[in-house]
Amino acid sequence: MNISFENPDKINGVLKVTIEKDDYQGEVDKTLKNYRKQANIPGFRKGQAPIGMIKRQFGAQVKMDVINKMLGEKLNGYIIDNKIAMLGNPLPNAAQVEQDLEKDGPFEFVFDIAVAPEINVEINDKDTIDHYSIEVDDKLVDQQVDMFRSRSGHYDKVDSYDAAQNDMLKGDLRELDADGNAKEDGIVVEQAVLMPEYIKVEDQQKLFDGAKVGSVITFNPKKAYPENNAEIKSLLKISDEQAEALESDFTYLVTEVSRFIKADVNQELFDQVYGEGNVKDEADFRQKVADSIKAQFANDEEFKFMLDLRKYAENKVGELTFPEELLKRIMKSNNPDKDDKFIEDNFAASVNELKWSLIKDSLLKSNNVKVDKDDVLKVCKDVARMQFAQYGMSNVPDEYLDNYVQQMMKDEKSFEPYVERASDVKLAEALKKVVKLNEKTVSLDEFNKLMSEK
Repeated sequence: MNISFENPDKINGVLKVTIEKDDYQGEVDKTLKNYRKQANIPGFRKGQAPIGMIKRQFGAQVKMDVINKMLGEKLNGYIIDNKIAMLGNPLPNAAQVEQDLEKDGPFEFVFDIAVAPEINVEINDKDTIDHYSIEVDDKLVDQQVDMFRSRSGHYDKVDSYDAAQNDMLKGDLRELDADGNAKEDGIVVEQAVLMPEYIKVEDQQKLFDGAKVGSVITFNPKKAYPENNAEIKSLLKISDEQAEALESDFTYLVTEVSRFIKADVNQELFDQVYGEGNVKDEADFRQKVADSIKAQFANDEEFKFMLDLRKYAENKVGELTFPEELLKRIMKSNNPDKDDKFIEDNFAASVNELKWSLIKDSLLKSNNVKVDKDDVLKVCKDVARMQFAQYGMSNVPDEYLDNYVQQMMKDEKSFEPYVERASDVKLAEALKKVVKLNEKTVSLDEFNKLMSEK
């Protein structure tokens, strides 16, 4: 077997593999003998069919399988042994001649190899990169405390409806005829829940102002919710067709007025949010809230740092030359259901991500950063903890988080982004110890504005 590799322009490589009869024949004969042992051919006992018959029936397929397997192994082995920085997969050369496997060979296979451009990037203590910290002010703490109060709130019955309090009504709905009387066989909904604040049209909404238990309000659902029929269907318990055709007025007999009361800021709320006995007073509670917000911001701050690091490193590396035509062929091969326009429209973004991937790999190696399973597990656990925190669950036991993470890891496709995230986290940690950090403290609004800038 002979393997040669040519790479005159450093990025477009051509790899040739020549396979002789002596390279594959031994494995073919061995495989055919195994076929013979297992073959059940009419007229012969199992394993006793003539080898010539086995060769005639299975020889061509076996030879093809053996050559393809050998080709794949030798091709990959050569690329690894010779440290060829390949992008994508090898593609058959356009000049590749179809091989006649009925003959004994030699067989020559030619592949195009996209080779990564050489990367020479070094980040050291002479480099300065911005690092942003988001200030957790009283306004943010107040908003989070208010959210906790809302989640732990309850409804109390009140005498009359107040639009400013976003009260909730409960009552009986009855459809009216054209004369304003209860329609025979009309729509009736008892104990219908209605929140006037969600009525889309102001004149219909104001009909409910000051409503009390026993009040009867006449309104038109179609006029109240003109944008779509979803609210009408839900309120009246009717079908799409009925909602579309509906024009009637309805009476609404109020049977109950309820007002949402947010929870008081007291020990009961502290225990609900952070566990019993973990917060002693309001000042302690607000500090824990601030710390929780800061912990949630940490991921955003690190993400911003990685964006700035990427931009800095890409500018430092400058333009890279890629084998564009070959990469487009590889992209097409990986997306067989897409047309040429898709390839052209997405090629620049793909190359941009490829450039960063090469730079990142170089930085990981030069800073001796390695990612193991524990690193990925930690990232998964941090993500899970943040997700629970968004729903007000700030005191989730580690055992529950561990079980949740194990479920996350079972889905390989969903798991892959966490590997990338873990490498970003470790690379950021390593480089923050190397570069000069230009520390900047900004408000959340200022930070969001920075993140929205291209």
